[in-house]
Amino acid sequence: MAGAPLITLDRVSLTYPGATVPAITDVSFSVCEGDLVAILGPSGCGKTTVLRVIAGFERPTQGRVVIAGKSVASANTWVEAEHRGVGMVFQDYALFPHLTVIQNVEFGLRGSTRDSRQEKMREVLTLVGLEGFESHYPSALSGGQQQRVALARALAPRPAVLLLDEPFSSLDPDMTERMREELLDILERTGSTSILVTHDHEDALDMADNVAVLNAGQLEQFDTPDEIYHTPTTAFVADFVGQADFVPGEVKEGKVVTEVGTFENVGTFKDHTPVVVMIRPDDVSIRPCETAPAQVLRRHFRGSENLYRILLPSGQLLYSSESSTVIYPVGTNVEVHVEAIHTVVFPRET
Repeated sequence: MAGAPLITLDRVSLTYPGATVPAITDVSFSVCEGDLVAILGPSGCGKTTVLRVIAGFERPTQGRVVIAGKSVASANTWVEAEHRGVGMVFQDYALFPHLTVIQNVEFGLRGSTRDSRQEKMREVLTLVGLEGFESHYPSALSGGQQQRVALARALAPRPAVLLLDEPFSSLDPDMTERMREELLDILERTGSTSILVTHDHEDALDMADNVAVLNAGQLEQFDTPDEIYHTPTTAFVADFVGQADFVPGEVKEGKVVTEVGTFENVGTFKDHTPVVVMIRPDDVSIRPCETAPAQVLRRHFRGSENLYRILLPSGQLLYSSESSTVIYPVGTNVEVHVEAIHTVVFPRET
């Protein structure tokens, strides 16, 4: 069961000095205690700006930020970053190259007594698996180890909130998958409330309790990973969060009729309204049939699956996800069967 909201953003906007367009506009969501929320979106959409507003590095133009029941940013309130109880892991880790691992971690504990610092440093280095690396310098560490040092430094003061800005962007894919697991394990053991900024929907869907999808500075949807993927509320979310095809159709007698089947009119559109139906590759299955009008244009081998690009008679493209052992040559005529567990319909103009 989710805890009480620990962080709340209420209609937060920010326009940087000299800018003509706001970086973020009317962003509102809450993060419950112990949860991990991912802020997801393309480059330049305002993800890091939201993180910096929460951390106290940027002051919002409008709106309010509340942490642990205390207003830290509003029209009448401003609490400096160092007094918010927030830990930050920067995209480039921001480690001091001239300081050892232990000295980097200790830097986050300024103001504590020596005995208290020693105890906290031992605890956090054990937590992130860096015992024995105390005297190493950042240049002698791998990317994954540097990330752990940055994480240890952020966790050492035992912050109420941990903020992570694109923590996997400098890691190779294999390392990213391992670090996801390690980070989730550490956050679970510490009970940390966390916000993760990422442009990678796999990070968001795999790790988060809730996902905030941003587009051009505005919050498009805030929901669970399952809802974000299966029932996106906007065409942008549908297209950004995983592969999606939009098949044209028309509403007839309360149903949506397309060339690949008839679907429920979940959008309650009126008859004769032109719409599109969002279809995911895992909703589509194909089978060879010499007389079928659809045709395989390309097979994308993904290791664990084959992603087939299918040309429909109308010229519409559709993708189908099949087992890696199911191989159809390019040019194969196929029957297309769509079984969408969740039907999502948008107006045609989107």
